[in-house]
Amino acid sequence: MDVRQYADLFLTESREHLSAYNQLLLELEKDPSRAEAVDGIFRAVHTIKGMAAAMGYSAVAEVAHRAENLLDAIRKGEKVPTTAILDLLFRSADALEQGVAAAVAGKEFEAEELLEELDKAVVGKKKGKKKRKGDGGDRGERSELVAAPPSGEGRVVAVVLRADAPIKGARAVLVLKRAEALGVVSGVTPPPAQFEAAGFDGRFSFRLLTEADAADIERELKLAGDVDTVEVQGVRAPAAAAAVAEAPRPGAAGTAAGTRHIRVDLRRLDALMNLIGELSIARERLQLLVSGREDQDLDEVTVRIGRLTRALQSEIVQARMTPVWQVFDRFPRTVRDLARQMGKQVDFAVEGKDIELDRAILDEIGEPLVHLLRNAVDHGIETPEERVRQGKQPAGKLVLAAVRERSTVAIRVSDDGRGVNRARVLAKAKEQGLVDESVENLPDEELFRLLTRAGFSTAGEVTELSGRGVGIDVVATAARALGGSLEIRSEEGRGSTFTVRLPITLAIVRALLADVGGETYAMPLTHVAETVDPRSEDVQLVQGKEAILLRGRLVPLLRLRELLGAEQARSSGTWTVTGGSRLPVIVLEVGERRTGVVVDRLLGQQEIVVKSFDAPRGMLPVFSGATILGDGRPALILDAGGLA
Repeated sequence: MDVRQYADLFLTESREHLSAYNQLLLELEKDPSRAEAVDGIFRAVHTIKGMAAAMGYSAVAEVAHRAENLLDAIRKGEKVPTTAILDLLFRSADALEQGVAAAVAGKEFEAEELLEELDKAVVGKKKGKKKRKGDGGDRGERSELVAAPPSGEGRVVAVVLRADAPIKGARAVLVLKRAEALGVVSGVTPPPAQFEAAGFDGRFSFRLLTEADAADIERELKLAGDVDTVEVQGVRAPAAAAAVAEAPRPGAAGTAAGTRHIRVDLRRLDALMNLIGELSIARERLQLLVSGREDQDLDEVTVRIGRLTRALQSEIVQARMTPVWQVFDRFPRTVRDLARQMGKQVDFAVEGKDIELDRAILDEIGEPLVHLLRNAVDHGIETPEERVRQGKQPAGKLVLAAVRERSTVAIRVSDDGRGVNRARVLAKAKEQGLVDESVENLPDEELFRLLTRAGFSTAGEVTELSGRGVGIDVVATAARALGGSLEIRSEEGRGSTFTVRLPITLAIVRALLADVGGETYAMPLTHVAETVDPRSEDVQLVQGKEAILLRGRLVPLLRLRELLGAEQARSSGTWTVTGGSRLPVIVLEVGERRTGVVVDRLLGQQEIVVKSFDAPRGMLPVFSGATILGDGRPALILDAGGLA
């Protein structure tokens, strides 16, 4: 059987188990007495070993096997999870992650030094295999009989693996996994713990309580591979007893009652999203062609097609939605390693793990969030000594939280550290010529916006974490590329909060269409607060810039015609334009910032399909993509984060 076809599935499942490994190891580090954490780590490593062995990835299976030996010694009380042992287990997790990736990519992977350290860490463990009674290297001495399991419920199943099967212990575990899918397994003989013994010859038995017949049991178990014979004795279990076997088990797909799950390649979902996008464009085109025609039957068909298209679109979007924990779960380990590297103490908390985002957005936002966490540990949180001098707890608090806000998701990284040093930021801005030397202070909004400029950094020295000219601009750029924004709030001595606001999905969004200079532009409704039509007397000049007073709040104005260089007629300080004295204003709201964008004419709302957009060199950074309108004309999509 060619197992390479299962490589992607192996990679996905291994990463899930490694995530659990890291999470439980962090819990064990906080409380070394947690036996359930050790058991959970052992199960994760054991499963990885079995899967790797089945795939023929012997190097990965060997690392997992040695780590499993150390964990087994901890479970038995032979070893205590000291700092040195925990560090060794963390390194083992890293090695497994690297090994899994290398194996799937067909690359070499070696970890001889780590294997030796794991062996040395196990009490009584000696290098090499220990010769046991009955091992002797002579397979001819093995018993031809399979020992029967103890009495109990269920049918007796005896299994013999092929003599040339590699890593028989791991293969036996896979057989038991398949048996558990059929019913309740009990009385495994010899016990699974002995599968790893040097004398295990691939012969074992167990009881299986199931409704499946002998042929089905044999067929299912042989699918584990390298199985020579399967002998089933006894009668099938009645339906009432077999119902126990069908009950959901931890780790099984579809743990929720009445719910079934399958794994789907993300590329298929991407293809479906592209197709529904094209269908949406065709729907808009059809509605334009039908409008104005007095044909009731055609109208009814058009309405029905529109309804079905929207329903299909909604289902596809929901299929792509993924809880953020699938990315967030790797961050506690990241923060732990950073804190140790910097000699700092950090209490890290993750909130809102069940909030869902489009998988494509979630994949892209992972690295920017890592940068924010690094920034918080490096620049934000002080050393324990410095915190104590300031009357704070030695350990800094760092929170990663995801919350729903209308049609967006806000992801916040907050710390209770030193906050942004405003004087240092201003001095650096003057040094780089970004601010005039005569400026003594800047409003927070302008000051923090400096942090998002490419290459802007206040780090006093180059370290492995910062000071290399890669600043918050990386996060801001990534957020804007996803149709979102970055907001910064900070208080010196109290800490900082970086908020990344993102649309829930990218591919299809509802947008407001506007005409500017004869061209149509689309503005996603994610950041549109309202539209207004101010009178000329409502406009005032504040520090030489136009603004309107909207319900007691001053909102700065941005004329899109001037920004885009469209032909216009305007007298300085007046509110006039060719064809009228009033213009519609789109009020954008990005975080706590509000900006009024002046356009020529509002054209209504429409669902648009977002297409990637490579802006020509020199073009203003105010576009986040492009789309095709219902009439077939292209339109650029405005970036609210770049305008507000």
